[in-house]
Amino acid sequence: MNDFCIVGAGISGSTIANLLKNKYTIQVIDKAKGVGGRASNRRYNKSLSFDHGLQFISPKKKEFQKFISELEIKKILKKWQGLHLDLLSSKENLKSKYIGKNGNNDISKYLLKKTKIFLSSEVVDISNNLGYWTILLSNNNKIFSKNLILTCPFPQVKFLAKKYLTKKVNNLNVKMQPNITVMCAFNNSKKINISSIKFKDNIISWASNENSKKRFNSTLNLWTIQCNLNWSKKNINLYKGQRKTLIKKVIKRFFTLTGLNDSKIIYSKIHGWKYAYNFKHTSVKSYWSKKNRLGVCGDWFLGPKVENSWSSATDLFHKI
Repeated sequence: MNDFCIVGAGISGSTIANLLKNKYTIQVIDKAKGVGGRASNRRYNKSLSFDHGLQFISPKKKEFQKFISELEIKKILKKWQGLHLDLLSSKENLKSKYIGKNGNNDISKYLLKKTKIFLSSEVVDISNNLGYWTILLSNNNKIFSKNLILTCPFPQVKFLAKKYLTKKVNNLNVKMQPNITVMCAFNNSKKINISSIKFKDNIISWASNENSKKRFNSTLNLWTIQCNLNWSKKNINLYKGQRKTLIKKVIKRFFTLTGLNDSKIIYSKIHGWKYAYNFKHTSVKSYWSKKNRLGVCGDWFLGPKVENSWSSATDLFHKI
């Protein structure tokens, strides 16, 4: 039996696992096929890929800047150079942007090095009996642990652990917002010298030129297109049954906005994040119950940024 079982291999889960592993035995579980959570990287082939969740990191606080700088020195992260346009303000966005050397899931891969990880393992129930946790997976396998940490979105935390949480935590004012992302690769004769564009539009909010990240060389142009909040809300529960229609609509809009109308699509995919982020911070940074030996951390405690994920996880570590 391990000291800690951590549900979620995103930034929060990998951060708390990395902080605890020197003193305790750790096991990490995630329902996805790979680590990273919303910092996942989607492969088109062996060399080409899309950051279809987290796009970049721009540190604000000194502690997080130090953490990011250390990862840059170790060549886990690098600065994303180039022209970043913000059409909402009609000027270039000059804020420093950090990305993974090979993909934005590089952070979790690094932090979870030499950690026991079970992927494609969805947790469907948890119970605390006789001083230890029983974690039931969707394949009916069970995992036993002395302590349990949940790093999943707030609605999933409440579904699994409502009876073990305090009234204050259960009643936190958290409104998880969705995001729909379209990934496409196309041939185009024009050289595109823009790294990212923030749009003022009723469908698309942001687009990233994956070629500008200099992870690969290709004659194809790869773009990750993120839809705005209202459009994502309207389609998040429908997109799986209307993939082709919605992909076509988003890409057509992207071409109209950028003038790349003569492009030939080679590859396209759509992904929906139902619980992508929470805009507002709550009254607490993380949760730890010494009695139940249950911890909860995640970006949604503090805001929508990856820095919030890291801050919540480090706060929980100090409580433990």
